[in-house]
Amino acid sequence: MTADRQAVTQVLSGLAEIRPWYQDLYRHLHANPELSMAEYATAERIATELRNTPGADDAEITTGIGNTGVTAVLRNGDEPCVLIRADMDALPVREATGLGYASTATGTSPDGSSVPVMHACGHDSHVTCQLAAYRLLAAHRDTWSGTLIALFQPAEEAFDGAQTMADDNLADRIPKPDVALAQHVLPGAAGTVMISPGPIMAACDDMFITVHGKGGHGSAPHETVDPVVLTAAIVMRLQTIVSREVDPNDVAVITVGRMEAGTKNNIIPDTAEIELTVRTYDERVRTRTLDAIHRVVRAEALASGAPEPEIRFLSRLPLTTNDPAVTEQVRQAFTAHFGEDRTRPKEREAGSEDFGIIPDLFGTPYCYWCFGAHDPAGWYAAEAAGTAGSDFPDCHSPYFAPLLDALDTGVEAMVVAALAWLGTDRA
Repeated sequence: MTADRQAVTQVLSGLAEIRPWYQDLYRHLHANPELSMAEYATAERIATELRNTPGADDAEITTGIGNTGVTAVLRNGDEPCVLIRADMDALPVREATGLGYASTATGTSPDGSSVPVMHACGHDSHVTCQLAAYRLLAAHRDTWSGTLIALFQPAEEAFDGAQTMADDNLADRIPKPDVALAQHVLPGAAGTVMISPGPIMAACDDMFITVHGKGGHGSAPHETVDPVVLTAAIVMRLQTIVSREVDPNDVAVITVGRMEAGTKNNIIPDTAEIELTVRTYDERVRTRTLDAIHRVVRAEALASGAPEPEIRFLSRLPLTTNDPAVTEQVRQAFTAHFGEDRTRPKEREAGSEDFGIIPDLFGTPYCYWCFGAHDPAGWYAAEAAGTAGSDFPDCHSPYFAPLLDALDTGVEAMVVAALAWLGTDRA
């Protein structure tokens, strides 16, 4: 089955008319970002736009799911049921794009400090494109049949937004979807989409380790158990897990991003702290890597005569794995609409996503794709020269800002993917 081309054409015929609205909406969201679990104004604006959507007066809109999550259920027949998802939180980054609608917002970090806030990962694009796709589909309900669920998720950047919605009885608040769809704007040529089956984003395990020693004076280390030296040994030994214990045909990443110990140069502290992240694409590799980390940390503590260390997880995200059948369905729809040259493979990456938690809650297959953010001519020239990675800002950069024209592709992609399932020519 493929998306009904006539339905796609009819639904997208309204794109030019609503473009000024959604570009203005995007500028507003970009200029007014909010940190994870603080997306109150964003959620309110989303709910207002949903309530004011022409042709969707009968939609069932629910707010406050998992604190700030929003859903809209638009019934246009019982089956199939398609869920589309957009994340909506921003990052503690000071914007440096120089845009006329650049953010000057600040927010409060978890430690209570004031921080700059920016949509440095494009979640403003995701919200905009999903609201626009929802509006177009609502305006042409005669072209499709089924139930459309638009879900707007908080706190993807904090890795707990999807789980928080799931824990807040999401499964009882919306129908069980038959398929779930999501997208992300990424570095790439505006006008292109990137899609592949199977693992596309890594599983993530963030860990916090407290190493215990015995403190004392720096002039008498023999009377102490130095947790600083122990921590250094642990960090160095952890680097051998990937190089010596993981099969070269497999992939794993262990990065220690934070070490902290002591308050003064001549005091050996009692404790030291380590924070690290682990990224893997296979559950077998994931289990083996995590087991090795526990073994190394405990063994180094034992070798140093130190007490048992404390090891805990800060966050854990599942592997993002596109269902092959669902992805092929969407890929064919993209190819029919955008063409082969603008439908490109999605390379897997070690970044992580919590989207999969939502379809996994229902046992629903899903597809997650990306669309390009940057000037096409410049991107292709840099790609040919092998400098695209350095010439264009990546997500989380203070310079990251998709072209306004890139929003069209995000809107079109969400409409095309949804109609691949809701289209009237379903087999």
